[in-house]
Amino acid sequence: MDPTLYCPGLQYELRESADNRLWSVQPPYTGCAWQGPISATATAMSTVGAGVTSPGQTGARTTTAPRRPMRRGGKPPPDRPQRALFCLYLKNPIRKLCIDVVEWKPFEYLILLTIFANCVALAVYTPFPNGDSNVTNGILEKIEYIFLVIFTVECIMKIIAYGFLMHQGAYLRNGWNLLDFTIVVIGMISTALSTLIGDSFDVKALRAFRVLRPLRLVSGVPSLQVVLNSILRAMVPLLHIALLVLFVIIIYAIIGLELFSGKMHNTCWNEKKEAFMDEPHPCGANGFNCTEHDSDMVCSEFVPGINNTWEGPNSGITNFDNFGLSMLTVFQCITLEGWTDVLYNIQDAMGRTWQWSYFVSMVILGAFFVMNLILGVLSGEFSKEREKAKARGDFHKLREKQQIEEDLKGYLDWITQAEDIEPEGEDQSNQDARNNPANEMESTDQLGEEEIQQESWFKKRKKDFERINRRMRRSCRKAVKSQTFYWLIIVLVFLNTGVLATEHYNQPLWLDRFQEYTNMFFIALFTMEMLLKLYSLGFQGYFVSLFNRFDCFVVIGSISEMILTHTNVMPPLGISVLRCVRLLRVFKVTKYWRSLSNLVASLLNSIQSIASLLLLLFLFIVIFALLGMQVFGGRFNFNDTQDKPRSNFDSFWQSLLTVFQILTGEDWNAVMYTGIAAYGGVHGFGVLACIYFIILFICGNYILLNVFLAIAVDNLADAESLTAIEKEEEEEAQNKSKSPTPHEEENVEEEEEEEHSVEEEETEEDGQYDGERSEHDEEAESQTKMTLDNEEEYEEEQNSQGCDLEGKFEVRS
Repeated sequence: MDPTLYCPGLQYELRESADNRLWSVQPPYTGCAWQGPISATATAMSTVGAGVTSPGQTGARTTTAPRRPMRRGGKPPPDRPQRALFCLYLKNPIRKLCIDVVEWKPFEYLILLTIFANCVALAVYTPFPNGDSNVTNGILEKIEYIFLVIFTVECIMKIIAYGFLMHQGAYLRNGWNLLDFTIVVIGMISTALSTLIGDSFDVKALRAFRVLRPLRLVSGVPSLQVVLNSILRAMVPLLHIALLVLFVIIIYAIIGLELFSGKMHNTCWNEKKEAFMDEPHPCGANGFNCTEHDSDMVCSEFVPGINNTWEGPNSGITNFDNFGLSMLTVFQCITLEGWTDVLYNIQDAMGRTWQWSYFVSMVILGAFFVMNLILGVLSGEFSKEREKAKARGDFHKLREKQQIEEDLKGYLDWITQAEDIEPEGEDQSNQDARNNPANEMESTDQLGEEEIQQESWFKKRKKDFERINRRMRRSCRKAVKSQTFYWLIIVLVFLNTGVLATEHYNQPLWLDRFQEYTNMFFIALFTMEMLLKLYSLGFQGYFVSLFNRFDCFVVIGSISEMILTHTNVMPPLGISVLRCVRLLRVFKVTKYWRSLSNLVASLLNSIQSIASLLLLLFLFIVIFALLGMQVFGGRFNFNDTQDKPRSNFDSFWQSLLTVFQILTGEDWNAVMYTGIAAYGGVHGFGVLACIYFIILFICGNYILLNVFLAIAVDNLADAESLTAIEKEEEEEAQNKSKSPTPHEEENVEEEEEEEHSVEEEETEEDGQYDGERSEHDEEAESQTKMTLDNEEEYEEEQNSQGCDLEGKFEVRS
């Protein structure tokens, strides 16, 4: 049982001494119902230890095994094997030093800082084609040795501390440690090969694994581990979906190979000019007619090895000539990016007859059905993990509650036994408690006489003003929570939105004046609304609501924009940015629109998981951007007759933008075609470059981005359930009373907080006012008290009258 017991408002400890008998109380211990018995037993435990048993013990004293020391944060130390690497025991000084270092918090921060610095060094590196380099890259290559040494030392120290592989809890038994070990080993191999044989292709390929080092940040950030582990748990059902997708792609690839093989290489050729069309595309006898376009044009057939023949669309990559390219083309069509271009090229080559049925059925079956199963799986797994986490939280709360109840019972039993040992101290404290009320009553009588003498005309007027002020605040509070006020604010918000929508380029002068005056009008109305709520709810009650804070920010921003506009203090660009604050007024409708308010509240509740997912997505983009720089850096300018495409991997920031473009699915296939052509096209191993883009698109678009949709779907379900519960509560309330209360249109939680803060303030004021106005009654009660003979008669009289004089004296004071 935990020897530390918590109580509301205090924390004290009961610690067992070395002989397992004496117990001591650590002050302060005020604020609990049983503080008296503890103070009474504090002295008794120091002298009579052998006769008192510890909490939870009855009868003879039992000995317990010594507890293991707790680490900082309350977590027990991990179980370590008695021997590591077959020779290093726990008492070995080298192993003890390694354990202390690797479990030292600053060491963990140092490793994370080193990983971050390594990511910066990789980002600063500038790739050049044909093995070229510059001075900066040379310096970074030397710094790379320092990073490799640091990571190697960390790896060796953890192996010494935890062991290598052969026991539970060893270094390689952890998946993140396995990733670290793999990166370190590959780094050592690439460095050794670079030193021995120079920068060959194999060495560069191994160096590309350095981009995995940012993944080590995941092992140091627990929130990232939670999100990534949730995604990894969904890998088994996702694997089933992947097999189904692969099955669909293979079927359509084989069908396309049978129907469209070799149909997309013929194009129009001008025999006189010996040139192709400006924008070449396939042609055929039943498809596009070159003669109708130009009498000198003929449909030239594809002849391999001749320069004046056209390979096909996208440098001959988009076709159904073999099984591999056919699968790549089908996958592109399933992603819904550029599938119409493939359809139109097939129609130009074969005619506009039945070809559309192949592509339409492929899109419906592959994109609309099979690919959307990924979202369903992720949403289902996310909901399951959320329910499991909620169940675990409820279970832990229940266990903590039961443990606290058991501890309380044990300590109270122990305190009861301690009270029986030395009751004299309690008798003395009770005698002092009997003498205190009489002294307090005498002092309150003197204070009452002084207050009567000091009361003046100004004080009475002040009391009357406070009473009127409270009534006015109640009336204003009812007004701001009424149905009429609700619809008035809604109408004003929509009118303001309509006025803002009238702004356009090169608008007339009278419209400028109209917008200016209406903006000042709405600012005045919304400012009056804010001041009215501040007066009715009070400063504290108003700012309890997050929406009221947002509303105050919008009003202050609008007033600042109006002042700066008329004084010409800020430049025009700054004023234009500040005017965007006006648009935030539209969000005022979320306060009064219940279903929308519940949806926003659900999204705000999931902001932590969304933030962790955003961090993981950014880490994913950084890794693939660095990998793209290693693989495609400086290679997209291979064609001297054309400009270098904007989507490239020549710098870190441009690589980040290109990777994000591929994640969104916008024209990702064009970037893939350029990457394949940069390595020689379809005639060599350049077609293998598509693996990078396919993995990036699947992991980024279909998995990570769909997790956002899974969170949104889950939040939408929560918002709908919350709205349904509120509607049921409204119906029950209407069945009990047909007159609905004004606050039904407000947010329930914010309403309770505002009402509680305002009513508490007014209750305190009313209590002070009533206490000051009831002096005559208090004087009569004090005289009645003084006529009592002794303390026992006073207590009987007090109980018979049914009033708490002590409380009234406290109010009076």
